[in-house]
Amino acid sequence: MVTQSIKLGGTASGIAVARVSHGLMSMSWTPQPVPDEVCFEAIKAGIDALPHGVKAFLNTADFYAIDLGTGNLEMLSRFFAKYPEYVDRVFVSVKGGMNVSSHLFPDGSYEFLKKSVDRSVKALGPLKKIDLFEPARIDRKVGIEKTMETLVSLMKEGKFDHIGLSECNADTLRKANSIHPVSVAEIEVSPFEYREEQKKVIATAAELNISVAAYSPLGHGFLTGQIKSPDDLPKDDPRLRLTRFKEEHFRNNMTLVDDIVRIAQKKGITPAQLCIAWVCTTGPTVIPLPGSSKASRTLENLEGGDVVLTEGELEELNEAIGRHEITGDRYFGEGIDVHLWQ
Repeated sequence: MVTQSIKLGGTASGIAVARVSHGLMSMSWTPQPVPDEVCFEAIKAGIDALPHGVKAFLNTADFYAIDLGTGNLEMLSRFFAKYPEYVDRVFVSVKGGMNVSSHLFPDGSYEFLKKSVDRSVKALGPLKKIDLFEPARIDRKVGIEKTMETLVSLMKEGKFDHIGLSECNADTLRKANSIHPVSVAEIEVSPFEYREEQKKVIATAAELNISVAAYSPLGHGFLTGQIKSPDDLPKDDPRLRLTRFKEEHFRNNMTLVDDIVRIAQKKGITPAQLCIAWVCTTGPTVIPLPGSSKASRTLENLEGGDVVLTEGELEELNEAIGRHEITGDRYFGEGIDVHLWQ
């Protein structure tokens, strides 16, 4: 059983969740969705490993499917239907507000956010209420003030209990929180991604008592050390579209992975657990958010939250992270980064 837990922020500050959360995207955003029973065992394993009174933090979205539909939420609905005793043992965070007809562009209008929330409520089903809803990206055409007004209105209608933001910058987070308490800010944090913007959001969140859900702490699996070449991935793996997995960047970025593997072996843990433990050190409200579709991986990730890095180990890892220049952008090199850090 894992031992570490953490309280959420904002209006959810009375809720204790696992020190490491569980991203569900990889279960369905793939050409061959993972079978229900495999998904269910991965989710159950994470819940069963927690102490009494600590909830599993599950992260999903209304577009986590290969067709950008609600398949991930529907899978979760089937899980609760089969295992209703787990309903009250999880905290479900749902991202939405992305217009799939416009290549996943953010739409923060009242009409679209309401449609996204209603779609999510319907897909998750009758047994489990959405705990937290967050726009997946900030729609700068609408502005954070209007977006927050809409989220507060929908929350007061009883559609979900808490408000989160994703890919926001520190100024936006502060402004949003002045309108209504934000419980979670979801941003990418990993040894690949720990730059000035991440540091500003983490510091602001700590000041305002907002949790930071640090997604992709393992660099989409790159940092686990188990991928030695882009050829190790299936031909239809969506990660092959990410610039860091392309041959011209892969070898360069592997040099940091080699150091992570070496430090992890010396400590007797996996590279994934080392990265997760390191992400935990970046701020007092930071919650690593790795994804997994296998029970063994869920447990490995959770155990990373119990790892304590000594001052010397942390110094060695930070030195390695600072020494290597990571190349390739965060996504596809096709301009999608324009929607980040709004």
